[in-house]
Amino acid sequence: MDRPPARPDSVFGLSTMNPTPAPRTRRALPQDAALLSDLENRTFDADRISLRSFRTLLKRDTALVLIAERDGGIAGYALLLFRRNTTTARLYSIAVDSAAAGKGVGRALLLAAERAARERGKIRLTLEVREDNRRAIDLYRKAGFRPIGRYPGYYADHGDALRFEKTLHTAALLKAREGSGR
Repeated sequence: MDRPPARPDSVFGLSTMNPTPAPRTRRALPQDAALLSDLENRTFDADRISLRSFRTLLKRDTALVLIAERDGGIAGYALLLFRRNTTTARLYSIAVDSAAAGKGVGRALLLAAERAARERGKIRLTLEVREDNRRAIDLYRKAGFRPIGRYPGYYADHGDALRFEKTLHTAALLKAREGSGR
């Protein structure tokens, strides 16, 4: 019996035919700070963002916290930092609840972060990742990030970091942006 050809649906080389629906992403609100801090403390052993810092970041126009929701709760977050007068955005932190690991939460947050950076006119997105975090490194590589550096002893526990970068805009988009006077 002949089968129809496989559909080329994929995001970052991963099938989008997953029966698990993609998480919903949204901008974090001030009232999310305690939940973000709780997720941060459950996800990371060191270099944690404090509740006070989340409260401050949620008020800054140079920061954007995105939340992924699944089953009525926060399944992950991404923190983007923006500097004035530069075309680069920084993905400062991304965290996924262990119960949501492998369910597309990291991928959804990464897509939302890229979209948010583009909407602010950023051309590049950079990030640092623990050198031993294979799952995250694989996600970033599949998303088109390329390694641009290594930082020995970057983390509080002296763990090494890899720095990655992705160009967000194509030449055509840049040309259109220049033509619009923005």
